[in-house]
Amino acid sequence: MGTIIETKNLTKYYGKTRGVKNLNLEVKKGEIFGFLGPNGSGKTTTIRVLLHLINPTSGEAFVFGKNVSENYPSILKNIGYLPEDLNLYEKMTGEQLLKFASAFYKKDDLENLKRKVINRLKCEMTTRYRNLSKGNKQKIGILLAIFHKPKLLILDEPTVGLDPLTKNGFYRILFDLNKEGITIFFSSHNLPEVERVCDRIGIMRDGNLVDVETIEELRAHRRKIVEIHFQESCKKDEFESLEGVKIIEAKKDYLYLYATNAAINPLLKLLASYKIKDIDFSYPDLEKVFLKYYEK
Repeated sequence: MGTIIETKNLTKYYGKTRGVKNLNLEVKKGEIFGFLGPNGSGKTTTIRVLLHLINPTSGEAFVFGKNVSENYPSILKNIGYLPEDLNLYEKMTGEQLLKFASAFYKKDDLENLKRKVINRLKCEMTTRYRNLSKGNKQKIGILLAIFHKPKLLILDEPTVGLDPLTKNGFYRILFDLNKEGITIFFSSHNLPEVERVCDRIGIMRDGNLVDVETIEELRAHRRKIVEIHFQESCKKDEFESLEGVKIIEAKKDYLYLYATNAAINPLLKLLASYKIKDIDFSYPDLEKVFLKYYEK
């Protein structure tokens, strides 16, 4: 498959303030990689090093197999980037900004992609940038990051200010680009968004990469929530004795509990001996799974 992004013991300090420390990260070609963490966890610092906007204190960063510090001109022309804090020429319209950016790329097959992004996001192209709303400014930023069909797309909190319909259009664009082989590095603290979009997730905390897992692996950590209404009295002790079951709330004819995957069959076997009025299986929000990484 190949590696698009790789860091080796990447460390960045701002004076005595930690940015990232001993970061060893690998992003594979053709995947949508989620870079997740709260503000201050080191996500933006990592991105800035990858783009040669800042130099690392120690360690190395590689993009397309090349050392960023030594080869950044050839690397950057194949990257599309949307920063968290977007600042563009305020007196220009969206159309003028796109024309200006297009002059840097000598490609003949970009018009269809430009039109598709503009139409799906409903970009406002004739208004000066300074007069646009936050969401409409973000749309222009997305357009400028994507229009030249880069090999690597780096997005830092890309959906800030976007309404739900626009987000859906944006996700469709990402999936289409990914099908064409474009690698996407998606930095966010929006958990439902990361779950929906990404293949794998790297989780940052206090400048350290604490885990890298697939979405499926993260979902497997979730215990099922089981809510049971009985037609008769239930014996709480029988359920508490099952391995992998944790009672959260119990009444005479009602149980609310957590159950691991391994506990489901024993639980169903026990429930078969009761008359059930209603039963509901659900999952806790993925956010609860991620909280374990941030608890002290």
